[in-house]
Amino acid sequence: MTRICFWMVTDYYSYYRRMNNTETIGIIAGGGQFPILVARAAKKRGIRVAAVAHIDETDPALATIVNRITWIRLGQLGRLIKAFKRWDVKKVLMAGSITKRKIFDGVMPDIKAIALLSKMAIFHDDDILSTVAATLFKEGIEIISCVSYLPELLAPSGCLTERKPNGSEKKDIFCGWKIAKELGRMDIGQCVVVRKKTVLAVEAIEGTDETILRGGRLGKKDIVVVKVSKPTQDMRFDIPTVGLATVKLIAQVKGSVLAIEAGKTLMFDREEMVKHANTAGIAIVSMSNKEIP
Repeated sequence: MTRICFWMVTDYYSYYRRMNNTETIGIIAGGGQFPILVARAAKKRGIRVAAVAHIDETDPALATIVNRITWIRLGQLGRLIKAFKRWDVKKVLMAGSITKRKIFDGVMPDIKAIALLSKMAIFHDDDILSTVAATLFKEGIEIISCVSYLPELLAPSGCLTERKPNGSEKKDIFCGWKIAKELGRMDIGQCVVVRKKTVLAVEAIEGTDETILRGGRLGKKDIVVVKVSKPTQDMRFDIPTVGLATVKLIAQVKGSVLAIEAGKTLMFDREEMVKHANTAGIAIVSMSNKEIP
């Protein structure tokens, strides 16, 4: 009996140590499916996941996947830091989107956020995110790349569809690519819509979807959508993202091409995305900056 009890105590102690030595990754979760994909990938690797999710942005289904979750409103930086420190999380990643227009009516900054924002002259995405990352680092929390657990989501190089861009469309891609890179350099947006080497729409605070719809209305048909990373893209946050919904929008406005940057763009539902593009006669081409003349 003594041996059995000793074995049970020893086994429980070993189990307790294994559980407490298990890595825990934190997720600052926005909207869309990316936080859920990342959480599932981490759990498959035996990694515990602690998430700070945003009310009215993050999919509630995330709560059924992660080990711990706290819900906050956009701007509650102090609560975010307290949650991760309470869980002893040392590394976190940002996954998912935040509706940018909410900076005007959906932000509820706490004292920590107000102190941070008061030091900033311009509220550009990179400025805000870099400042947040530096603030978290001072608190012992490091932001890592959100593709660390799902590198397979990065767009491969080449034409991904049956149809390839024709000569005229290639010229539109080259034109749009240069404009989009300049747009990214100024930290305004990442997407440009072009037809016949004429820029129809550029992305700002409204996001990619509305940019495509606006460009489609102006171009009538055969528009070329270009979405690229910023010239100084920080792969920890704000990575360009496309998916099935993107292709459906392009088909809706009778567009002809989607051009993205290889290795620096996240592709969701890739198989369904390509299949739908093939059915709609849309070319999807993934290129590198070196291919642009």
